[in-house]
Amino acid sequence: MDPYLKSLNWRYATKKFDDKKKVSQEDLDTLVRAMQLSVSSYGLQPYHVFIISDAALREQLKSVSWGQSQITDASHLIVFANKTAVDDELIDSYLDKVSETRGIPKDGLSGYGDFMKSKLLPLDDGTKAGWTARQTYIALGNLLSAAASLQIDACPMEGFEPEAYNEILGLKEKGLNAAVVATIGYRSEADETQHYKKVRRSKKELFTHL
Repeated sequence: MDPYLKSLNWRYATKKFDDKKKVSQEDLDTLVRAMQLSVSSYGLQPYHVFIISDAALREQLKSVSWGQSQITDASHLIVFANKTAVDDELIDSYLDKVSETRGIPKDGLSGYGDFMKSKLLPLDDGTKAGWTARQTYIALGNLLSAAASLQIDACPMEGFEPEAYNEILGLKEKGLNAAVVATIGYRSEADETQHYKKVRRSKKELFTHL
């Protein structure tokens, strides 16, 4: 089996983590880089990622995460927070980065900037927030795949109270909203879920070739 597919077949949404095992700094750096390299619409990356290891803070977050043990037992908690505003500043700061990285004069990017602004700025606030939240899931997908390739367990989680996360982490003041979280670490031997056969729709049900 292809090594990438083998790693995806190995992974599962880990329900119980071994709280004694920690992800090494080297592996964490690799996962951070994988998230950093994630694609996003227009390349804007309209989100921020919080990597939380502080035990007291995670205990607070567990209480607003349906009491799920992964929040505190995993090696790290990853919170993907989408930007709640899409404005000139977001787009202009991205163009500044493009200009700096690729050595292109800023005025040479004005057409692309105007195009992005014409498509994004007229959207209502709810549509903008929904769009930025969806971008976080691309980074989440990269995290899950990269973790699997390193034999690091992970669990994507929507079972939490976003407003409470926003308050505890002070996200609203930063123009952010907790969209989705993930825990990473190493499975506990007591986690029966690891022995379950993977259930997926057949390729015939899931795909149509035209």
